[in-house]
Amino acid sequence: MYPKLNLPDYSLKIKKTDKGNLVFDNIRKKFILLTPEEYVRQQFVNYLIDKKNYPKGLIGIEKQIKIFGLNKRTDIVLFNKQGNAGVIVECKAPEISISQNTFDQIARYNMKFKAEYLIVTNGLSHYCCKPNYADNTYDFIKDIPKYEDLIQNR
Repeated sequence: MYPKLNLPDYSLKIKKTDKGNLVFDNIRKKFILLTPEEYVRQQFVNYLIDKKNYPKGLIGIEKQIKIFGLNKRTDIVLFNKQGNAGVIVECKAPEISISQNTFDQIARYNMKFKAEYLIVTNGLSHYCCKPNYADNTYDFIKDIPKYEDLIQNR
């Protein structure tokens, strides 16, 4: 149904309805329409919990924010124990290439959060960077940080 992602393959709870397939979101505790982007988001959240040790209770999905007076939603926010955004993640469908527009989008969202790390993914390619707020640059890193690395930086 969906392409093999560059992530471990996690079993998702899917329900067929007359409106389309729904997937159970373990964070929001409800069924969500299963779009290609939602498929990437669900697989990536499972990866963050399973391989990167992020606690489920510190993960936010589709958090609403206001940017330049417009309501926007972040795909995934990983909070630290103080309730601050440590990582924000922008997910795209597998057929959507990661572009400068994707990085511009997450950078706009980060104006509100001032996160330690930014991640963009389409499930096939993943990019992670650490914003350098002193000189307004981004340092790309090879691997997505584990939760332990995030809390050690605080």
